[in-house]
Amino acid sequence: MYYSQHQNYRNSGQNHKELKIKVLNAVNSFNQYELHESGNTPYSHGMIEVAAISYLMGMGYTPIAAKQMVELWEMNDSSYQYGR
Repeated sequence: MYYSQHQNYRNSGQNHKELKIKVLNAVNSFNQYELHESGNTPYSHGMIEVAAISYLMGMGYTPIAAKQMVELWEMNDSSYQYGR
């Protein structure tokens, strides 16, 4: 599956720089939020949250819905806080 998606990207003619900017901008706001919040939590926790939000966005969730879902996981499951 990854191979075919990668091939489609390479063959699409899409500018690599444009895609890079789009991807990094999409996750940067969450990254900045987690860095700000990290005074209260370990950095690894923030990294897990950003990764989870990014993964959900890759699955098609909107950025807001992905962030809300991850926050709900955190509130409803204390083991999530430690990545277990």
